[in-house]
Amino acid sequence: MTTSTVNSKSKLRTVDLVYCALFATLMMIGANITSFAPFMVVGGVPITLQAFFAILAGLVLGSRLGALSITVYMLIGLAGAPVFARFGGGFSQILSPTFGFVVAFILVAFIVGKIVGNYRSKRMYIIAAITGVIVSYLIGTNWMYAAYMLWFSAPEGFTYKMAWLWMMPPLPKDIILAVFAGVFGHRIQKVLKVR
Repeated sequence: MTTSTVNSKSKLRTVDLVYCALFATLMMIGANITSFAPFMVVGGVPITLQAFFAILAGLVLGSRLGALSITVYMLIGLAGAPVFARFGGGFSQILSPTFGFVVAFILVAFIVGKIVGNYRSKRMYIIAAITGVIVSYLIGTNWMYAAYMLWFSAPEGFTYKMAWLWMMPPLPKDIILAVFAGVFGHRIQKVLKVR
């Protein structure tokens, strides 16, 4: 591998920055989709499209750019812009019980991108997308449980099992959207040819 090949892979092109900005923006919209579609609030909990867009970022942009786009989204929110769910923003959001999902989305985009980087079949895109849902639930739910047990006021009788039961209502939606992201990501990646 020549030095010019290494440098071209490590530098971000203008189009890469545009795609990262696009997916960061989609994450902002997906986090607050209930403002446009209030019927997506179930039991007082907003059902967001963040997992869908994080998975799609990894599928379309690859591991490096996908993770970068979600990191940009997170940093914009931590800087104070109201881009998290329910238009939350600011550094204090780190203490939120659901902030673990935001952190997880970075890893989701990276892992999903790595999986499809080696295998480009539609089936592998769907498997990668479902893997992304599993990763987001593992990190996000465990963060939520830790937050309630360590620094947030836990509801009476709160248990680890209860934390997972809370995650069951959005799970079917996330699995269905993951399959859709896999199919759509496979198709759009062929058109855009970002990687």
